[in-house]
Amino acid sequence: MKVGLIVAMDREGGIGRNNDLMWHLPDDMKFFKETTKGHVVVMGRKNYESIPEKFRPLPGRENAILTRNGDFNAPDCELFNSLEACLEYYKDDERIIFIIGGGEIYKLALESESVDEMYITHINKVYHADTYFSDFDRSNWTEETLIEHPVDDRHEASFTIKKYTKKLEKPASQES
Repeated sequence: MKVGLIVAMDREGGIGRNNDLMWHLPDDMKFFKETTKGHVVVMGRKNYESIPEKFRPLPGRENAILTRNGDFNAPDCELFNSLEACLEYYKDDERIIFIIGGGEIYKLALESESVDEMYITHINKVYHADTYFSDFDRSNWTEETLIEHPVDDRHEASFTIKKYTKKLEKPASQES
């Protein structure tokens, strides 16, 4: 099982305000769709509910929702009461398990140290968010720039999409 994480954030690490996206960047949305298609997307209940109804569940992907609400119902989605239960369920899955938010779910995933790779869109603007992406120790990750996108007539801000891959821990040297 490979666990990925995909997020877009502004210059201050902001990822949302009032349980919604703060920007309109069609090429970043296209990257999200193409990267997660055919895989599993894991999100919190609030994140799921923030998706316009006509797009729920996200098409072309298996949708998994984390919620403590036992009465919550989401047709055609898998429901879990913890990230651990969700990852256990998909442990033998060949697909990438993508953590797609929101803030609490990202924090849980990073704290669990189960994330193998991250796709982070760094937006070159400040949006005054109320929800932020968790800090992470960049020294534990290799960083690769995938896309540099300028401001244009369809994109209000420039952005850079980077892939972060968890560095493998070096085995302890064996002394003879």
